[in-house]
Amino acid sequence: MSQRILILQGHPDNGTTHLCHALANRYRNGAEESGHDVRQIDLATLEFPLLRSPQEWKESPLPTSLAAAQQDIGWCRHLVLFFPLWLGDMPAMVKAFLEQALRPGFAFEYVEGNPLGRKGLTGRSARVVVTMGMPAPIYRHLYRAHSVKSLERNILGFVGMSPVRETLIGSVETMSDATRDKWFRKLHVLGAEAR
Repeated sequence: MSQRILILQGHPDNGTTHLCHALANRYRNGAEESGHDVRQIDLATLEFPLLRSPQEWKESPLPTSLAAAQQDIGWCRHLVLFFPLWLGDMPAMVKAFLEQALRPGFAFEYVEGNPLGRKGLTGRSARVVVTMGMPAPIYRHLYRAHSVKSLERNILGFVGMSPVRETLIGSVETMSDATRDKWFRKLHVLGAEAR
């Protein structure tokens, strides 16, 4: 069954190709070859302001530069977010994008008497693909993948996306060609399966 997939490329450096870009391309190729409808947004190409107060987040209008991106989030049934781990977390640009795009009234609604509100993006699944310099098992077990877990639970899960799966790819600076090819094949399969 064909799926509507949105790829969010969250590498902040759009001036050169990085592993995140190559992995996203493999995912997209697999998805398109299997007949899925795929859209992609390279976050580094977007211009938008930072939100600086709760009032701005709740009350200011969505920047016009993000209107199409927010529509694409609403359109998709499966969202795939790629980013490199920077200082133990997603790059600031990715967080700023999510803060802008996943606003009240779109991603969720406040409901009196319900502190969790109403989720606005139910019926969608997600995958988070994170590259990092450290070995992925160290990040997963020693650091408990804290930032990815927070993203999955407190952002994507909060707005209703489920299930949210993760792919952690470590030791990228010392990765062999054979290991890189293995990851490319894996992402191609994940794209084909829309998961």
